[in-house]
Amino acid sequence: MNIRTFLLLTGLMMGAGRSAFAQRAVWAGKVVDVSSQKAEGKEAFSPEKVLGEPNAQPLGQISNEAWIPKKEGNNEFIEVRFGKSLLARQVTVVENFNPGSITKIELVDTRGERHQVYENKNPGPLPEAFRSLQVTFDAATYRTIGVVVSMNTAKVNGVNQIDAIGIADVAETMVKQQFKSETNPVTFDSAMVNLGPTVNTRYVDTHPVISPDGRSLFFARQESPQNIGGAKDVQDVWYATLANAKTKAWNPAKNIGGPINTPGPNGLASVSSDGNTALLINVYKPDGSLDPKGASITRRSRTGWTAPMKIQIDDFYNDDPENVDYYLGASGKVLLMAVQRKDGQGGQDIYVSLLKEDGASWGKPKNLGPDINTKKPEFAPFLAADGKTLYFASEGHGGYGKSDIFYSKRLDDSWTSWTKPRNLGPNVNSPDFDAYYTISAAGEDAYLVSARNGTDGSKDIFRINLTSQFKPEVVTLVRGRVLDAATKKPVVGKIRYENLLTGEEIGVADTNPVDGSYTIVLPSGSHYGYRAEAPNYLSESDNLDVTDREKYSEVTQDLYLVPFVVGQLIKLNNIFFAQSKFFLRENSYPELQRLIRILKDYPTVEIKLEGHTDNQGDPALNLKLSQDRVNEVKKYLVQHGIPSNRITTEGFGGTKPIASNEQEDTRKLNRRVEFRITKK
Repeated sequence: MNIRTFLLLTGLMMGAGRSAFAQRAVWAGKVVDVSSQKAEGKEAFSPEKVLGEPNAQPLGQISNEAWIPKKEGNNEFIEVRFGKSLLARQVTVVENFNPGSITKIELVDTRGERHQVYENKNPGPLPEAFRSLQVTFDAATYRTIGVVVSMNTAKVNGVNQIDAIGIADVAETMVKQQFKSETNPVTFDSAMVNLGPTVNTRYVDTHPVISPDGRSLFFARQESPQNIGGAKDVQDVWYATLANAKTKAWNPAKNIGGPINTPGPNGLASVSSDGNTALLINVYKPDGSLDPKGASITRRSRTGWTAPMKIQIDDFYNDDPENVDYYLGASGKVLLMAVQRKDGQGGQDIYVSLLKEDGASWGKPKNLGPDINTKKPEFAPFLAADGKTLYFASEGHGGYGKSDIFYSKRLDDSWTSWTKPRNLGPNVNSPDFDAYYTISAAGEDAYLVSARNGTDGSKDIFRINLTSQFKPEVVTLVRGRVLDAATKKPVVGKIRYENLLTGEEIGVADTNPVDGSYTIVLPSGSHYGYRAEAPNYLSESDNLDVTDREKYSEVTQDLYLVPFVVGQLIKLNNIFFAQSKFFLRENSYPELQRLIRILKDYPTVEIKLEGHTDNQGDPALNLKLSQDRVNEVKKYLVQHGIPSNRITTEGFGGTKPIASNEQEDTRKLNRRVEFRITKK
């Protein structure tokens, strides 16, 4: 196989992942187990080098960017997990150097069971310096979340390297067809619609920001007599609420007022998924003046918005502070910015900064690279709720006017690998100014600024509806309230949500300080856990499996916080067992690790684990199953450093239901594990 063939195959595989309609391909995101390794962590040749898309260069030579097994035997293996599960029809293993040692490939389903899809009983050296081993098969009923690759390296002399492992839900020919479709122009269901006089005026109305639920629209209005500083005021933040979802009409816009608006140039860059946090351009100084060298965060309080506070970004600077844009991703952990820096491609570029572990400061800005940025300005970044689809304005990618809006999809977690930006076409872009593209979590309507057909020739805000083919990937919007489990009163706290398949924390959100409400956005394809946190409370987590969801949906789920006092009972909703078995599933570990942290943080606390089943089947067997399950939970806790004498267990079978056993939707609530605080 020559280099051109290899690049074509891997390009087709990645092209499958570029569809905005569904996730077609994923690369390994976590190493679960490995037989041997020459190095650890991010060092050269470590097992983690198989993660992400193929990146070993040069191909066919030993590379620092691929895994090397330490031994030379017949029992080498590596087991990986993916961030999303698929109804797989293809698995690809990229052997960067000395291919031919792979003897078996097994898919791991979401229950942890293995399914063999490839076997080679006669491994041996191949004439190619490298290869991309692609195995296709009929789609099964199970969803693949992991892959195990077994090797007999003794049969292939010298170093053996694996660079990447991926799965796809299409076979090769279908991938090719999907790859070709990426060159098709973007089409739209309808032409742009001016939002009308309740939003637009004869003044410049610009930079729209739609809330994820699509119910609130924030924007900037320039030189209006109704601005805080009057007509000479450069720009104020305004907002409008949706009046009618069917007609898509908006209530009259209102000035958002202080402390966000001052007599200076004010602008709202983005609003969090819960609507409780806003990212503002400029740094708000104590004397009321604004400093363009940075951005600020404001949060809702019981009386309005808090005084904006400067956000701390490592090594932040902007050589052209008069031209700057920011965008805070729906997860609350990703900050995009359009700034001019010495490490850029030239002019204004788009960068990303990631929230640090302290939850209060941001890492050094990272350039999105030449796939996105050119020598001319790129600005107005908008990252859709799926966390992957980027819309931005560019003067350097070519188009219909001075600046056009483009679309690209992130291919991995490096933030520098993107699909080729695509112009959104003449229905969106014109010879005039077109920029500031924003869409709700549902992906139905897009909002943008254009100078064409504006009120009295000014820039106005327009709405346009995309076809499903070009929407971002599907998400689920979860909203509810955080309540005290005892009093049922609202609690102010934070929401944390994670991927239960990988244990990775996906995002964080604040509750509304008035009513305890929250909103989070979960991209489809995974099983998520989420919980509220507040001082002096213990969390009752909840979970939502959106693995198979192919359409936007909204879910209402209240979350409860239990006072941290003796006698309180806390449900462990994110502990999972195989049906009628007591073995813990892997997606239970994040919940159990949190319980371990609590017990280690409070070394005098003692708990009683209580197990329950529904009323189906033999009561005696149900009693035994409930006891076996809590014993298994205790075993896990003890294995991870919790003294056995701090934990007691009791199984109740189906004798203590908390919901009706008549239907499965309610019966499943009775199958649960809880813990009671017996000593503090």
